[in-house]
Amino acid sequence: MPHPSGSIVVVDDDEEMRQALSRLLAAAGFRATTYASAEAFLDAGAIADADCLVLDVQLPGLSGLELCHVLQERGVQKPVVFITAYDDVESRSSAGEAGALAYLSKPFPGKSLLTVLAKAMAMS
Repeated sequence: MPHPSGSIVVVDDDEEMRQALSRLLAAAGFRATTYASAEAFLDAGAIADADCLVLDVQLPGLSGLELCHVLQERGVQKPVVFITAYDDVESRSSAGEAGALAYLSKPFPGKSLLTVLAKAMAMS
């Protein structure tokens, strides 16, 4: 796969998942920054640096879906990929309504995420 060289923000409360995604994204040529919570991401003020967001649906505090809504209310328009270990119809529907580029159920093949992120980079 070509080196896409985009900046991806991952927000997931599972440390092992953050590390795995960080390694996957780095190997594919992306710059990855990870956060353990939506609040930590918002506090960092790093949204301007992100080309795409990978958000866990279920997070402690603000959920990934709620984070997406907060960003939209602030006028932030970034491609969003939702990931979840707890797939359900309501979350999937909410993600679609929020304009998600993709919704991936854990565990998902790394290639699936990379394909979606390549599409996101082509859009920006």
